[in-house]
Amino acid sequence: MDRPMVKVLRDAASDPDIPLPAYATPGAAGADLRANFEPERRAQGVILAPGARALIPTGLRLHIPDGHEAQVRPRSGLALRHGVTLANSPGTIDSDYRGPLGVILLNAGDAPFAVRHGDRIAQMVVAPVTRVRFGAAGALGTSRRGAGGFGSTGCG
Repeated sequence: MDRPMVKVLRDAASDPDIPLPAYATPGAAGADLRANFEPERRAQGVILAPGARALIPTGLRLHIPDGHEAQVRPRSGLALRHGVTLANSPGTIDSDYRGPLGVILLNAGDAPFAVRHGDRIAQMVVAPVTRVRFGAAGALGTSRRGAGGFGSTGCG
């Protein structure tokens, strides 16, 4: 099967020694994204205080194929061990966006967290997108669930 290609361009100030997004294992759905700070911030990185959030640069720009999107998702190990997650999860990168790829990290933990140059900070999943049509309706069809929302289907 021919896999779609995401073209990756490094920003001029990015560190070329930081790997491009890559899958850690053959079964991984998400490719790791890494912090890639500008030269003046590489030594110190960013310290996220509890409750703080910051836009962490990856040093990359993407050309995602038409009909696809990239979703930026938290890394489960960072979330479990440190309470570090994404402020907008999943973050969506549209196929027509060509700007810098940044990751909004949020420290929901109880201790400061250091983001260092080259750290794996998130994962990116590329998936097909279905674009639908929207039309006004006078009524909606019925369903077993109906209007039941948050928790209406029970526990377990």
